[in-house]
Amino acid sequence: MSRTSRSDMNIPKKPLELKKYFSIALFLTILFASGWFADFSLIEVFRGIGETKEILTKMFFHTDWSYLSNLLGPLKETIQMSIVGTMIGSIAAIPIAVFSARNFIKNKVFTAFWRNFLGVFRTIPALVFAAIFASVFGLNSFSGMLSLAVFTFGLLAKLIYEAMEGIDHGAVEALEASGASQLSILRYAFVPQVLPQYLSFILYAFEINIRSASILGYVGAGGIGVYYQRNLSFFRYERIGTIVILTFAVVLVTDAISAKIREKLV
Repeated sequence: MSRTSRSDMNIPKKPLELKKYFSIALFLTILFASGWFADFSLIEVFRGIGETKEILTKMFFHTDWSYLSNLLGPLKETIQMSIVGTMIGSIAAIPIAVFSARNFIKNKVFTAFWRNFLGVFRTIPALVFAAIFASVFGLNSFSGMLSLAVFTFGLLAKLIYEAMEGIDHGAVEALEASGASQLSILRYAFVPQVLPQYLSFILYAFEINIRSASILGYVGAGGIGVYYQRNLSFFRYERIGTIVILTFAVVLVTDAISAKIREKLV
């Protein structure tokens, strides 16, 4: 056999075109089927363009800036809800995350129980928690703060135990070989590696909570969301535009500050 024929045999074969076309066809089928089951209609979309344009014009070209003074107090309340809810949730998440980390707790049944427990909290949206707490504790910011705390708890606990399972196990093996206790291993092997990520997770959760807290008032959980609900009920879109722009500015500033802090942590 010649040298040329041997080299030709080593050339990988080109993937079949049929597989590519089948994948595209499958994707389009799923896409159109999903739209059909959801009653999606392009005709309705085009019909609503005129009304949508009118609403957006009222919101962003006829904005009621005089309404801004009414929003500063609720905005402050929203930020306070986010701060307190984030801190409570981030602290409560630590022990559950430790119980869920399979490279720290070797009992798979025990870790599986806590992981499923966390799954319940991640399944229920913050808005639903807000509605539940509002019915129990009343229509106030305390209900909103509790809902943000529960949401943060579920989110951060998962992120923390995943970070724990991704650490370098060299330090863990060294401590285990020296006969260190579980608490010592946690303190000297896990905490130094996970702590920067944990602080970054807190900032990430705070960014999300600022956005979430803005609409929790829609179910009576306090904050600036109450003003969303009031003005939407009376179709005051020029005031809705003021709220959206103010919220966007706060979120933008929060994102910028959080990004700078995360750069120094990670």
